[in-house]
Amino acid sequence: MATKKGSKAVVKSTVQIMREKAASRVKQTRKANANLKKAAAARAEKAGPKKGATARLIAQVAAAPKVYSPEDLKRFREMILAKRKETIEELDSLKESMMDVTTGEYISESSNYSLHMEQGTDAMEREKTFLFASRGSKFVNQLDDALARIDARTYGICKTCGLLVPKERLQAVPTAQTCAEYKNTGLPCDKGRIALSKKKAGK
Repeated sequence: MATKKGSKAVVKSTVQIMREKAASRVKQTRKANANLKKAAAARAEKAGPKKGATARLIAQVAAAPKVYSPEDLKRFREMILAKRKETIEELDSLKESMMDVTTGEYISESSNYSLHMEQGTDAMEREKTFLFASRGSKFVNQLDDALARIDARTYGICKTCGLLVPKERLQAVPTAQTCAEYKNTGLPCDKGRIALSKKKAGK
């Protein structure tokens, strides 16, 4: 009888151990599932703002005006004309400084005068003057191109993505034809990427 009682005790003990192990596995499974849910929620929370931000950008691109208003273009024209006048006045001053007072003719960099000039400060200053004059002439040409785009009502439209270049950039750089990000990195901005993807999709 004692052996039977001992056997029953052993069996009971084994069943109890198995139950405890099963309960432990259930507990671990529940804990693992809870952790998975938390991780999924955290990923969803992290991804949520990004998706939301992208959705907002898409909506902004869709609702954005395609051209600047006549009033905006008028203000841009006035600003560009003022810049053009100022630049031409500076060019006139530079041309006067490049004039040979003895002949009344403009001195070119390849002229005998330049070749026989004294080495030093005068030569360096004259080189700077030629450089500034060249840049000024180029800037006037760029301003003229901008005025032509205003006449065509294409001024301020990014040549890369077709969206409007921000007013702040055009006020700072009136000849700009792309956003600052594309100018600096060679890559379109976030809105530009969305606009380009819509173009490729044929929307």
